[in-house]
Amino acid sequence: MYQHILVERAGDAVRVTMDRPSRRNALSADHLAELLAAFREAGDSDASGIVLAGNGPVFSAGHDFADVAARDLDGVRALLRLCTDLMTTIQHVPQVVVARVHGLATAAGCQLVASCDLAVAADTAGFALPGGKGGWFCHTPAVPVARAVGRKRLMELALTGDPIDAATALDWGLVNRVVPEPDLDAAVADLLHRATRGSRAGKAIGKRTLYAQLDRPEADAYAIALEVMAEASQSPGAKEGMAAFLEKRAPVWPD
Repeated sequence: MYQHILVERAGDAVRVTMDRPSRRNALSADHLAELLAAFREAGDSDASGIVLAGNGPVFSAGHDFADVAARDLDGVRALLRLCTDLMTTIQHVPQVVVARVHGLATAAGCQLVASCDLAVAADTAGFALPGGKGGWFCHTPAVPVARAVGRKRLMELALTGDPIDAATALDWGLVNRVVPEPDLDAAVADLLHRATRGSRAGKAIGKRTLYAQLDRPEADAYAIALEVMAEASQSPGAKEGMAAFLEKRAPVWPD
């Protein structure tokens, strides 16, 4: 079904693996379209989590310049809209999405990591927005990266174009965990397991609301969160969770 990615279902998790190792998992339009289709399909499934990974020596080298260079202005706009659709879909699907990062994640590859809900990196990983020392500045990759690392660190990444190592990415908040590369799959599975416990419906509403209130003024964020939390209190999952707590028993989730 796919040429550039692999999609596997194991238990409650879907694993989407970029599989263009000879092109360093560069994100051509065809590659982006396949990733978008896979995330939409996984989002409509009963899976509780999604893992995004890459085969080959790097996680992703970002946009495929062979594709970009062949396009006129309207063509590049369409390519960037497709990429943006993928990034927003990753955040809009109800499942928890964990990036499994090995090797380098640069430009739109770094954007992918920042767009995932959670990220686990091997200690050999690196991250960069290299447009700052090239000819095509990393404008769109900087959007989610800024929201992960903050203004000054974003400026350093974007203006210098220099890579940071996994330990720095952890310190800056771009990833959640850094582990030795042989332990990467186990660490991803552990974090995904812990992040997908509880009511799936409640988790989906929680994820959507977190993204809705992030970066808004505090009063607006509270207005959004208050109403959603009030309505969620009446959901079957919330009622079961509270009943199980009060009755001192394990919950039986209705979803």
